Amino acid sequence: MSSQSEFAAATDALAVSVLGALDGTGDAVQLARYVDDASDTLAALAAVRVLGADALSSHLLVGDPFEAQDAAVVAKAFDSFPASDVLEERTVARRDWATAQLLARLAGDDTLRAVAAPPADEAELADTVHWQAWCVRMAQLAPLATLVLDGPVHDAARGGVLALSRGMSRSILRRDFPTAVRLIRWLAWLHDDGTPLPLDPALAAEHVSLLGGAGPRTALDLAIACHFLRRPDTDPKAARA
Repeated sequence: MSSQSEFAAATDALAVSVLGALDGTGDAVQLARYVDDASDTLAALAAVRVLGADALSSHLLVGDPFEAQDAAVVAKAFDSFPASDVLEERTVARRDWATAQLLARLAGDDTLRAVAAPPADEAELADTVHWQAWCVRMAQLAPLATLVLDGPVHDAARGGVLALSRGMSRSILRRDFPTAVRLIRWLAWLHDDGTPLPLDPALAAEHVSLLGGAGPRTALDLAIACHFLRRPDTDPKAARA
């Protein structure tokens, strides 16, 4: 039986691998090889399940080839760790939806669409009055801040620019860098989307990167945010087509 520490170590290792593929310091991510080479197969599958959409980010953002056997590994990770039916698990359901959408985009594989339908009730996403709690939710949904995805969560981000900016600033002041970086990722996505912002997410990203103190998953969030900030001007709709 894999321990919690083994699950965490496997997730960090996969995040480092994806990060290397994104910044050019490592090889393209091959999920099937990653799982085959792992000393603990179950922990490796858990890492694929936990990273979800972010495990596919190098294929999406820098064009690394995506193999059919890698799609099979993602499906196997979902089979090994099925989604909960608990209604409160809306955040997990939305992240699963993101993984399913990206898998279909990269591999033409609709296997996960049936098991990763997004929640029907999106009303709570628009409530930014209690912006601190709302920002916590949006930070948890940071894997959706990537290319080709668009939907109710993204509409909520467009309508919550001020709340995201407040939440990011508050997180930096509290030295809660993982949350700060996830909110920077949303602001970077909005910048790429062409949404006017009250602050410069590039300066925020640089500030957080200088402060350090973050683990591999936070570093991956920051790298994805920086990818959006470096992208040339494009038609946002064309980029998501």
